[in-house]
Amino acid sequence: MGWVCFTRRRTQSLRFSCFRIRIRHTMAKRQGQMMFVDGEHKPYIEESTEECENALSALLPAHIRKLTIKEIAARAVVRDILRTPSLVTQNSKIAFLFLTHGTLPFEELWDEFFKGHEGKFSIYIHTFKERPIHISPHFYDREIHSDEVTWGRTSMVDAEKRLLVNALEDPENQHFVLLSESCIPLHTFDYTYRYLLYSNVSFIESFVDPGPHGTGRHMEHMLPEITKENFRKGAQWFTMKREHAVIVMADSLYYSKFSKYCGLGLESNKNCTADEHYLATFFSKIDPMGISNWSVTYVDWSKRRRHPKTYRAHEISLEFMNSVSSEEMSVHVTSLGEVCSCDFLSVSLSLFILLLVVLKHGELHWPCTWNGITRPCYLFARKFHPDALDTLVNLFQNYTSTVV
Repeated sequence: MGWVCFTRRRTQSLRFSCFRIRIRHTMAKRQGQMMFVDGEHKPYIEESTEECENALSALLPAHIRKLTIKEIAARAVVRDILRTPSLVTQNSKIAFLFLTHGTLPFEELWDEFFKGHEGKFSIYIHTFKERPIHISPHFYDREIHSDEVTWGRTSMVDAEKRLLVNALEDPENQHFVLLSESCIPLHTFDYTYRYLLYSNVSFIESFVDPGPHGTGRHMEHMLPEITKENFRKGAQWFTMKREHAVIVMADSLYYSKFSKYCGLGLESNKNCTADEHYLATFFSKIDPMGISNWSVTYVDWSKRRRHPKTYRAHEISLEFMNSVSSEEMSVHVTSLGEVCSCDFLSVSLSLFILLLVVLKHGELHWPCTWNGITRPCYLFARKFHPDALDTLVNLFQNYTSTVV
C-alpha cells in the first residue's frame, strides 16, 4: 500500500491530488522498479484521505501549504498574547522555579544571593522524591503540588509547566527562571535582575543539530506541523518573559506532538527526550525573533556523555568561576561527533551554510548578543556536587563582583 501524489498547475497556484493505491494479490514480484502482480486481484484506488493530504502537505513549507485549523488557532493565540506590552515596574519580580529531586544542597548559597532583595523575587519548588528541610526563610513553604517525574519523559515538561502556572498566578512575576538543585548563581542579584528584566528576549536555547540525537529524533508522526527542518534542540534550563510563559501554558498543538511521540524508552523513538526539544522547537516556530537561542545556565557537555559534567569541590577555583561568569561565547554541543547518519537535507540551505561556517568539532559557537550589545552569556551554572558548597560560599563575594 502506498501514496501517489499528482501535481496539477492552475493559474498562479498549485493543486494537488492524492490517492492511496492498495495492491491485493496472491503473489507479487519486484523486478527493478516495476511491480508485477500475479493472480486475479487487481490494484484499486481509494479516495483522497486526510492522512494522505497531511503526508502531502508536510512536503511543503508552511507559507505555501494550507495550514491546519489547529495551526491557525495557535498562531492567532500567540499573535494576540505577543501584542500585550510588557510592564516592567518597580514591583516587577523574577520567579525562580526550582525543579528538584528533593533537597536543595546550595540553599545557603542562594540565601546569600537573595538576601536584601526581598520583594523583587519569588520562589517555587517542585520536588518529586522527598520534601526538603529548609535552612533559609526564603525557601520555607514554597513547595507546589508535585507529581512524579521520569527523566527523558514528557513528565519533565509537565513539571516545568506546573511551576510556570503557579508562578503566573502572581501578576508581578515578569520573568521566569528554571533551575535544578545542582544550579548556582554566577552574578549578584542586582546584575541578574537587570539582565533579565530589561532584555527584549527570552533566553531559550534553540539550535539545529543534524546528527542522530538532533533531527535524527524527529518522527513522521509530528507532521505536518513539525517537519525535520523545524526540529530544534536545546537545554531545558530556560528563562522566559511573562508573555512566553503564557504562550507555553496556552499551547496544546505542539505539546501533544511531543507528548505522544517524544519520550525516552518509547518504542516509537527510544532516544527522544521532550525537555530537550519541545520548547526549542516550539519557540523557533512561533516566535523565533523573541528568543536568544542560548541558555543563560552554563553546562559542560564537553565529555559528550548522557549527562553533563558534575564539578566537585577540588575542581573549583576563583579563576574557574571568573572564567565561566565572564564567558561571551555560548557553545552548543551537537551529536555530529558520533558515528553520524546526519540528515543535512533536513535543514534549509541558509542553515546548512551557517553550520559549515561555525561548526567546529561538533560544536556550534555563538556570541551572546542581545539589545545590540555582547554581554556575558551565563547567569547560572550546573552541575555542582553538594561537596562544593563551602568552597562556593567562600568564593561567592569575589566571583560575583567581576562583572558590573
